[in-house]
Amino acid sequence: MCGIAGLFFKNGSRPERLGPLFSPMLCRMESRGADSVGFAIYGDEAPAGSHWLTLGGTTQTDWPAITGWLSAMLASPIEEPRVLHTHAIYEVPLGTESAVAGIESAFPVVIMSSGRKMQIFKEAGSPTELLDLFGLASVRGTHAIGHTRMATESAVVTAGAHPFSTGEDFCLVHNGSLSNHHWVRRKLERQGIHFRTENDSEVAAGYLSWRLREGDSLEAALESALRDLDGFFTFCIGTANGFAVLRDPIACKPAVLVETDDYVAMASEYRSLADLPGAADGRIWEPEPGIVYAWEFQHATTPA
Repeated sequence: MCGIAGLFFKNGSRPERLGPLFSPMLCRMESRGADSVGFAIYGDEAPAGSHWLTLGGTTQTDWPAITGWLSAMLASPIEEPRVLHTHAIYEVPLGTESAVAGIESAFPVVIMSSGRKMQIFKEAGSPTELLDLFGLASVRGTHAIGHTRMATESAVVTAGAHPFSTGEDFCLVHNGSLSNHHWVRRKLERQGIHFRTENDSEVAAGYLSWRLREGDSLEAALESALRDLDGFFTFCIGTANGFAVLRDPIACKPAVLVETDDYVAMASEYRSLADLPGAADGRIWEPEPGIVYAWEFQHATTPA
């Protein structure tokens, strides 16, 4: 089943609006997936020469010890993180990805994301309760995507929650199932794409990251996904400066879009969008099967 929600402010202004509008959107998707929740926030850009490293742990995680480990490993003083419930956001230097990766062996934490703008938070449990604990309603940013999960094919664990990030500032949420993901995974691993779970949605994220790394635009990468990824899916994708939605050529998984002069929003059901300001007067439609819908700040590539 699962529920998806996304909100993208096309001019990137007034970041204080994001949390108050996006939080109820995602909460309304709990009936589609009550096992876990996750969301990616694109907010303030990290200072020059650094990026945000988001780690997931527990309420008992020893963040000062992790700060000390990072400082020693990177031979540079690392400031204490900003902690939101079980997650922590560190500012670390660019180009330290291989050194930082060792933290998952040194401590019981998981690297959720890294990026100049993106931070990912996800956990198994009640979506409404977790979104309150993470303080989603008060976050700031230009855009966000989120997912509530009903785990039908794997264990109810945090690792299986969406979004999945397989590259800097890139993430994906997925409703559906891929049938050829094992074959695609093996191909991508030969290309140097690293996976942390057995989830087919992470394979989809890895595939798109690979195509972007090879020089594709986001639109071209999604067009290739229609050819190379078998199954049924609705994807919602976030990048540092953009937002995209794609349904497979059969389009059996639901999706609704609303667009105004100010924003574009997507959800699995319209009730997630109904209370957005100006939604009733905006353009409302179901994305067509096999058609890429993509937006960047002040620029859109959406079919008429």
